[in-house]
Amino acid sequence: MRRGMKKMSKKVGLPPGTLVHIGEKKNEKIRISVIEYSEEQFQEKEIDNIEVCFPPKDKNTITWINIDGVHNLNFIENIGKCFNLHSLTLEDIVNTGQYPKIEDYGNYLYIVLKMLYYDRINNEIEVEQVSLCLGSNFVISFQEETERDVFDAVRERIRNGKGRMRKMGADYLMYSLIDAVVDSYFLILEDIGEKIEIFEEQVVSTPTEKVFHEIHNFKREMIFLRKSVWPLREVVAAMERGDSSLIQESMHIYFRDVYDHTIRVIETIETFRDLLSGILDIYLSSISNRINSVMKVLTIIATIFMPLTFMAGVYGMNFKYMPELEWRWGYPLILTVMAFIGISMLVYFRIKKWL
Repeated sequence: MRRGMKKMSKKVGLPPGTLVHIGEKKNEKIRISVIEYSEEQFQEKEIDNIEVCFPPKDKNTITWINIDGVHNLNFIENIGKCFNLHSLTLEDIVNTGQYPKIEDYGNYLYIVLKMLYYDRINNEIEVEQVSLCLGSNFVISFQEETERDVFDAVRERIRNGKGRMRKMGADYLMYSLIDAVVDSYFLILEDIGEKIEIFEEQVVSTPTEKVFHEIHNFKREMIFLRKSVWPLREVVAAMERGDSSLIQESMHIYFRDVYDHTIRVIETIETFRDLLSGILDIYLSSISNRINSVMKVLTIIATIFMPLTFMAGVYGMNFKYMPELEWRWGYPLILTVMAFIGISMLVYFRIKKWL
């Protein structure tokens, strides 16, 4: 969904834990996909009723339940009952204006991420909130959209059974989902970097007002991107420290890798912000230089015509006793003198390199 001002006023005065959907209104049917796997077995299906997916307490498999759509409050409430999710967790799931964070409820971890997409046509960053609940042997992911996400690579790794994906626990699945989201940021930053290069060329060659507005809007996009990514650093750092019993010690090195990627993303965003600020300065300098060039030409023209205007003004007074007015060659002479003065001044300006 396109980001916008979330109407947080809907929650004013309501008790904590009250479910109020804050986000884009939708009428689509909620989709539930379930992937259940272990090293030896794999099963993937779509279901219509969340009650089919009661918490797999006694199973030796890992269950990933992906839910597309958080606009149906009754549905989200039923999920909370099935998996014993806290009412504050459910409240945050349907409130799509959250920033990245992590909360430990003992029997599960709740994590909020921002899944981002870059719209090349409108030069805008689209945002979607992703909520993740990590249990002992299950992960539940909640997404706003039903048409797209960045988890296809994770699904393929589970289906193929290659590597360590099917050999690890639910915490590794959680790591893989977070890593997929963070890696998608690099793709967005590549597109943004290409656009910034175009801006750099435009402000030097054709610094129009349209380019100025595009750069200004893009700088606002960078501010939004920074707000969406910056808190993720603390989320990953908390998981790296391993404060929760749901994350094995062997997973710390993987979350440290995600932490390094997050830092790189943040540093790149800061670099792009500085570049855009510099490009705006270059734009203003280019406009100032163009104005100065125009003013220089106009000043030279005015300077050349000043003595010519003076001479024309003197002989335009038409006094009766001006001897030059009666000369036979007076008119061509004065034109010759005026032309000589103008050419002499142009030559002088050339020698001084004012032209």
